[in-house]
Amino acid sequence: MRNRPARIAKIAAIGVLAIAVFGFVLMALWNWLVPALFGGPEITFWQGLGLLVLSRILLGGWHGGSGRRRHWRRRMIERWERMTPEERERFRHGWGCGPSGMQGSQPNPAAE
Repeated sequence: MRNRPARIAKIAAIGVLAIAVFGFVLMALWNWLVPALFGGPEITFWQGLGLLVLSRILLGGWHGGSGRRRHWRRRMIERWERMTPEERERFRHGWGCGPSGMQGSQPNPAAE
């Protein structure tokens, strides 16, 4: 506990270094691929960092997604275990996981 400020400073420095490395790698890959393949412009380091932030906002968010995925999976398993065999079969048919493996191959009794 007595080295807590030093530990926090070390973690912050590693975080800043990691962000800089990711920004540089993104810039290098963009400048290597996009102009040659699509005729797009080259970008600067700061534009690479901006793309990194934008992609995290649009695709990943700022939180650890693995915990959310595990929570979703656990909820689905709990729901599956509470289903009756008939409900499970209806669910399988609705998702195209029935005996024939194709959705809509058998009439849906709930639709009638």
